[in-house]
Amino acid sequence: MRIPALAALAALTALAGAPALRAEFTPEVQRVPKEPVWEGHLKSFSDADYDAEVEKLISAFEKAKGRAIAPRAKKKVGLKIYSDSGPGMATPTALVRAVIGALERRGYKHGDIFLVGLNQLRLRMTGYLPSLVTGETPFKGNPVYVLESGRYYDPVWFYDSPLPERFDPIFAAHQTEGVPNTSTKEEDRKSFLATPLFLDTDFWINLPVYTDHQVLGVNGALVNATLWNASNTARFFRSPATAPAAVAEMSAIPELRETWLFTIASLEHYQFIGGPYFNSLYTRSEPLIWLGTDPVMMDALMRARINQWRKREGFEPISEEIRTLEFAETLGVGSTVIRSAKMINVD
Repeated sequence: MRIPALAALAALTALAGAPALRAEFTPEVQRVPKEPVWEGHLKSFSDADYDAEVEKLISAFEKAKGRAIAPRAKKKVGLKIYSDSGPGMATPTALVRAVIGALERRGYKHGDIFLVGLNQLRLRMTGYLPSLVTGETPFKGNPVYVLESGRYYDPVWFYDSPLPERFDPIFAAHQTEGVPNTSTKEEDRKSFLATPLFLDTDFWINLPVYTDHQVLGVNGALVNATLWNASNTARFFRSPATAPAAVAEMSAIPELRETWLFTIASLEHYQFIGGPYFNSLYTRSEPLIWLGTDPVMMDALMRARINQWRKREGFEPISEEIRTLEFAETLGVGSTVIRSAKMINVD
């Protein structure tokens, strides 16, 4: 199914400097948050403490929704992890094990819970794929889908945008320097979506890690679900405006949103400057874990945290010219109004 660039307000198109967007629906600007963010406090970063807090968070979500999570028709769940900044800045394996445990307690079979990541080397470096030395993995029995293998994209499902060129998504900034934008191949217009997440599952869960990003502002819930979840998306980094617009448009794709149950983010480690390249000098750690259904709000809360640390360490805050979250808000994906955020402490 071809998914063209979604319709946006005229202001978004003008700000993004992107081609004219098709008027296919009337977006509802969500200024006041509709959903809370549930917060748990970790005593430590051990498997046992992650397991306890994840169970509290999911139970609180179930109570608020008035229904328990249980296997449906497809009986599978996908977990979108982040490993693309390499060791030191990847989704904590203890968090992933805790989510798997919570799903198993709700009736899902171990082998029916799969992980989705972008790059094989970084997945191996961060412990998600078996070690080449020992062959051991903490996720024995859980399939790991490597998107860059190209096996998990469906040629029928793609996001269409007339911005060509293919580059490595994490290190694209260096690869695009001085490279003319000359490709005219039709396939270079397409970013294929990771269809196992929304076609093969009852639902999927987003498990991002937070860093700053020089083009996107915040590398977190929205980006992990969009640019790091599709093929041929680094082409958008050629312009400082096209990548934020692409994140917003992709996050508003109905099929992706309908099966996206929630986002769980651990603050065990996050980075406030220099991201997405890992730099331990600029990382911080808090014993907090969040669960939310509004990825824009979660990213906005982290943007405020990142800016606090940047100011404290003598750096400029994230540029207000980077409008990733505001574009997504314009398309009705969520709210950026953090002063109205409702935080619910599950402890």
